Amino acid sequence: MGATIAATAGAFRYRLATRLGFFMPGFAAAAWAPLIPFAKARVGLDDGMLGLVLLAAGVGAIATMPIAGALAGRFGCRRVIAAASALTGLCLPLLAYVPSLPQLVAVLFAFGAGVGALDVTINIQSIIVEREAGRPLMSGFHGFYSIGGIAGAAGTTALFAFGAQPLAAGLVAGAACLVLGLSAIPGLLAEGAGREGPALAFPRGVVWFLGALAFILFLVEGSVADWSAVFLTSVRLMPRAYAGLGFAAFAAAMTSGRLTGDLFVHRLGGWRVMLLGALLAAAGFAVANLVPGWPAALVGYAMVGIGCSNTVPVLYTATGKQTAMAESLAVPAMTSMGYAGMLVGPAAIGLMARATSLPWAFTAVILMLLGVAASARWLRG
Repeated sequence: MGATIAATAGAFRYRLATRLGFFMPGFAAAAWAPLIPFAKARVGLDDGMLGLVLLAAGVGAIATMPIAGALAGRFGCRRVIAAASALTGLCLPLLAYVPSLPQLVAVLFAFGAGVGALDVTINIQSIIVEREAGRPLMSGFHGFYSIGGIAGAAGTTALFAFGAQPLAAGLVAGAACLVLGLSAIPGLLAEGAGREGPALAFPRGVVWFLGALAFILFLVEGSVADWSAVFLTSVRLMPRAYAGLGFAAFAAAMTSGRLTGDLFVHRLGGWRVMLLGALLAAAGFAVANLVPGWPAALVGYAMVGIGCSNTVPVLYTATGKQTAMAESLAVPAMTSMGYAGMLVGPAAIGLMARATSLPWAFTAVILMLLGVAASARWLRG
């Protein structure tokens, strides 16, 4: 009986730490978003230059992910997540303070590195914890990333509403990351993923396939984040003051879908969740594109959020089951391909919209989602 209680307590500790680990990168990335206008004004950037500067965070994340995976495989998730939490927490107040463009780019790169390392390493831990549990947990874990995003954006915005200066808001957000990291340490895995490998590795075998699906699915998320407001105001003629409702509908639906997704994965299987989710997301884009009026577009974006909510968690579970690469290499390889989709996709949609129109650009996204649905059967094994 004592052993069973100890095992149960240990499982709870590991799952709680995993949830906190997912909460942190979502919280940090969202806490930075309200600070962006202040950084833009402080450094004196126009819109075009700001877009280029913001890429530094994505480059930092992609550059660090393979290294973080290799370090997690060698030294364990605990050390890497602790170091990444500290780096992320220290960068947030600096982002609210640095007065020059080179400093901002450097800190953004470091911030992206910290968030990227957190993202990769906590996904490695989540694969191990889910496998030990013997039942689906991945969707619920990823749901805490979404909750962290809501908390980070709402918390920082509330600080500004009460009169806080950017540096004070950055200090509070950074301190929160440090506290979360310290709170998670007892339940973070001290051992590595079981196999060592090179610090940098290209995807191999089925990981190419999983990475390609991640590229598309992250591209879908990025397209809604970057273009939903533009679509609503320019195509559906929604007042600009309410244009953020499109992404809000998407994010709320995705969060609720992830928090309940483990049940559906258990009952239907991961490949069916991928199939139905991709089809629902494609249908959501079709509703937004084809049905007149912005209320229908909001319904469409909510459908996209529900459809996409559990597709990426299914991919991470599949990555933990494949044998072509060690988890410490496969997870960063797949995640890097996904982040590339999030970075490249919105820009590609912009180029397509310029050449044709925004609805036609979203039609290309629909076709990619149909491709994901058609590929879902390959996840059966």
